[in-house]
Amino acid sequence: MIINCERRTMINIEFTEKEKQALHYERYHHPHPKVQRKMEVLWLKSQGESHKKIAQLTGMTINTVTHHIKEYKAGGIERLKQLQYHPLGSELDKHVESIEEDFKQRPPATIKEAMGRIERLTGLKRSEVQTRKFLKRMGLTRRKIGMVPAKVDVQKQEEFKKNSAAKT
Repeated sequence: MIINCERRTMINIEFTEKEKQALHYERYHHPHPKVQRKMEVLWLKSQGESHKKIAQLTGMTINTVTHHIKEYKAGGIERLKQLQYHPLGSELDKHVESIEEDFKQRPPATIKEAMGRIERLTGLKRSEVQTRKFLKRMGLTRRKIGMVPAKVDVQKQEEFKKNSAAKT
């Protein structure tokens, strides 16, 4: 059985000459490259290209091309200029000073310990991965610690130090 993938209906938009000129200008002169790419899609649409051809020329998927065209249809060029990024950050960013102060007094030995102490300090529970990323953003790094063997002969250790110092 063969399925026809070309069932999508083209979105028909009539462009005025002024809109075409604005799209042509913005696709090269807008300060943000993502907006330039959106303008390129709409400019190609105004030239009568199919969604498939636009996707091929711009290197975008057909779904992305269709999304940009629907975005234009909903709000025009001004809508295309809007960048809708979610702000990066965390609720924990509000508590950086108190966490930092607590960790300077007594550094956590493990990520799980850090998770528990952060939860006690802030009331915010985070996973190990989120906690690790947060601590890294704060500038804290994991330290490897060495353990002193349980059965150490102090006298032999002192003799070794004297012998190695005498050789150099």
